[in-house]
Amino acid sequence: MSHKTLLRTGPLLRGGISPYGSLGLPGADGLALPSGFTGRVVARSGHKVAGLTWHAAPDGGACFPDGAGWIYVSNSELPLLGGASALRFRADGTIGDAYRILSGTDLNCAGGATPWHTWLSCELGHRGRVFECDPYGARAARPRLAMGRFKHEAAACDPERHVVYMTEDEPDGCFYRFRPGDWGDLTEGALEVLCSSGHWQVVPSPAALRTEARHQVEDARHFDGGDGCHYAGGVCYFTTKGDTGLWAYDAQTSAIERLCEGVRAITAAPSGDLYVARETTEIDVITPDRAVTPFLRLEGHAGAELTGLAFSPEGERLYFSARRGRTEGHTFEVTGPFRS
Repeated sequence: MSHKTLLRTGPLLRGGISPYGSLGLPGADGLALPSGFTGRVVARSGHKVAGLTWHAAPDGGACFPDGAGWIYVSNSELPLLGGASALRFRADGTIGDAYRILSGTDLNCAGGATPWHTWLSCELGHRGRVFECDPYGARAARPRLAMGRFKHEAAACDPERHVVYMTEDEPDGCFYRFRPGDWGDLTEGALEVLCSSGHWQVVPSPAALRTEARHQVEDARHFDGGDGCHYAGGVCYFTTKGDTGLWAYDAQTSAIERLCEGVRAITAAPSGDLYVARETTEIDVITPDRAVTPFLRLEGHAGAELTGLAFSPEGERLYFSARRGRTEGHTFEVTGPFRS
C-alpha cells in the first residue's frame, strides 16, 4: 500500500464505488457478499474439525504458507484455558489437519505473524505475556518475556526497522515497540513506548514488578484501549476499542493520524487494500485512494464481534471469526476475485 497516499491526501471517503460492486443477498451461512464471492464456515466452537474440538472465543488470527497449501492460526480468548489452534488447508482448499499450537495460557486475544513464520500469541490478562508459537506444530511455544508484562492485545512486525509494534488494552494504554538484539530472535531486546513528543523511549522495567509499563515513562502517549494492529507498506495501523478509532502510524516520519471511527479489527490484502471489521457484523474495504466501501455483511449473528481477519498467502481467501461471548464462535472463509 502507498502509505503516503493514504496518510497525506485528506480524510477517508465513505460511500464511494466499491471495487467489487454491491452486496448480494445473504447465503445459507448469513454472508452477504459481492458477485463472484462465496463463503463458508470452516470451524465452529465446540464442534470437531479434522478431529480437533475447535476452541471457544476465537479471536486474533493469521495465515502461513505450507507447501502448496496454507495454515490459518486462531487464538482463544478464554481465561486460563486460552491458547491457539491451527487449521491446515490443502492446495484445493480442503482441511487436512487441525491441532493446538498453544495451551494453558490466559485470555489469548490477538497477536501477529512474524516474517520468519511464527505466531505471536498475546495474553490479555494482567501482566500478560507474548508467546511465540510454531504454526506448523513442530516446536513448543515459548514466552518472550523481554517484550513486556502488560495487557497485551496485538502485535505487528516491521521488517524494515526490525521492530515489533504492540498495543495495550487499558483505558490509558500505550503503543509500544520491541527492538530485539537480533532480528528473528525475540528472546532479548529493548521495550520502547511512543511518547507525546513523537519519539520512542525505553521502558526501564519491562517485567513491571512494581510499576506498570504504561506508567514508567512520564511522556508516554496514552490511547483508549489498544486493540487490533497490522503493519503494511511503512505504516502500522492500530485500533482503539474505547473510542473505536482507527489510527495510522507512519514509521518513517513518526506522524500519527486518526483515520476514522467504528473499527475493531484490521488486516491488509496483498493488493494493498485494507479490510476493517466494524463494530457491527460488517467488513469494509479501504482502497489506497482512501475510498471506504462495504465488502461483507454477516446476518444472523447479532451482537457478534468479527475477529481474526487474515488473508491466505496468495491473497485468494479471507478468514475471520464471529464470536459472541465466551462460548459461541464461527470461523469463516471467503473466496473470490480479490484484487491482485
